[in-house]
Amino acid sequence: MRGPHNIWRLIRTGATLERTGAMKIILDAVEAPALMRGAVRGLVWPFQWLGLKGDVKLPPVTRALQALGPAYIKFGQVLSTRPDVVGTELAVQLRVLQDKLPPFPIEVAKAEVEKELGVDIDTVFADFSEPVAAASIAQVHKARLVSDGEFVAIKVLRPGIEKAFQKDIDAFYLAASIFNTFSPSARRLRPMDVIEHFEGVVLSELDLRLESASASEFADNTVDDAGFALPKVRWGLSARRVMTLDWAEGINAADVEAIAAAGHDLTDLSRRVLQLFLNHALRDGYFHADMHHGNLKIAPNGDIIAYDFGIMGHIDEYTRRVYAEILFGFIRRDYKRVAEVHFEAGYVPANRDVDEFARALRAVGEPIFGMNAEQISMARLLSYLFEVTERFGMETRTELILLQRTMVVVEGVARTFDHRMNIWDAAKPVVEDYIKESIGPKAALQDLAKTARVLARFGPRLPALAEAALIKLGEDQTPPPRRSYLPALGWMSLGALGASAVAIAVALFG
Repeated sequence: MRGPHNIWRLIRTGATLERTGAMKIILDAVEAPALMRGAVRGLVWPFQWLGLKGDVKLPPVTRALQALGPAYIKFGQVLSTRPDVVGTELAVQLRVLQDKLPPFPIEVAKAEVEKELGVDIDTVFADFSEPVAAASIAQVHKARLVSDGEFVAIKVLRPGIEKAFQKDIDAFYLAASIFNTFSPSARRLRPMDVIEHFEGVVLSELDLRLESASASEFADNTVDDAGFALPKVRWGLSARRVMTLDWAEGINAADVEAIAAAGHDLTDLSRRVLQLFLNHALRDGYFHADMHHGNLKIAPNGDIIAYDFGIMGHIDEYTRRVYAEILFGFIRRDYKRVAEVHFEAGYVPANRDVDEFARALRAVGEPIFGMNAEQISMARLLSYLFEVTERFGMETRTELILLQRTMVVVEGVARTFDHRMNIWDAAKPVVEDYIKESIGPKAALQDLAKTARVLARFGPRLPALAEAALIKLGEDQTPPPRRSYLPALGWMSLGALGASAVAIAVALFG
């Protein structure tokens, strides 16, 4: 319940943030007003002895969130995807937040698997290992299937994690409402919306059937992508609290020395990881939104293997086209076109000056292009871009924030393989191909065909819909002579027939 009883949780949270030194950093990041800073720190300072000490070797914010437990760790990870809320600097710190907790006993995991799957674990799995990874929500075991001898990864939710998360989420809501009430200047950050977004992410991760579905959809989209592989979901051995995947054998993407020693081409890996991500985002509109080193392996044959599908990003087709045009405009250094796209999409208020906005974008882009390949940074570009768009009144778009944040992470992975990699050179062919397919004449014909298909479905109903609309119009004002309706109905019926014909032709001939 989101009631006053959560105040104790907030006191403990505030005390921990103050004791670890994280409180000042967070208040600075959200640009809290001086009065609020003084009030908050004045309230929690006497209680800091109640706060958790945490690991003193960690940075303050990371130290505090890890000490506070699973919900806070996950909250920090989700906030790392929202530099618009916490600022770029803090978002970067939160991205390195360690998601490692003590594992729960293997006996508990086995009992959970038997309960969820309704099987005798020894008849289904052999060589059920101790945890190979333990995170805030679940842990992973390696096992071998008795049926075919194949190795699999079994992900099991922590016992009682749902209840524990709900308690902390309720406290987060209380904190957001207090923040919203007593800090009017911070309302632009929409604290209640941030918590709702966090709750949505967590609830989807607490049902492993949804993660299994994400993995399956992602696999269908990328089945023909050369040099990319995903572990297969074992649906018959997956449920709400248990998820089973084929075991992904490979070298962790962070172990560059081992990858190089295995004979893999690091320059090719650097280019490929960025191009694969852009393809997934632009071509499919569905991408892995947590593509850091820990979720990637390099297979013996050189394939990039991705796993852990708890956070996936989705972008609708229109937004993909807008994003591609913006990215392509920066690649071509056509800042006027980048500015126009922002206005056409409604991202920037129409009362602002497009030429002034284009000049501001030039100030963002030109310093980047003046650097050599090793200095070019997508993170720096996006940081500058956030500043400019905020100054021109651009509203935050969560789907683009997630996309941009993931691109920064992927850039980091790519540069781990080859620090000389030029992200613009790598991105250009992918973006160009997408522009040709989605914005050129061929795309216009495809859009018309889609429109025709929609109209065709309503074809038989168009005369009745037109008549009903005209009758309604007649009720609101004196109707014209009835004979004037007939041409309109005739044209609408003809239009329906034409739409049907086009749809049939498209279906038959593509």
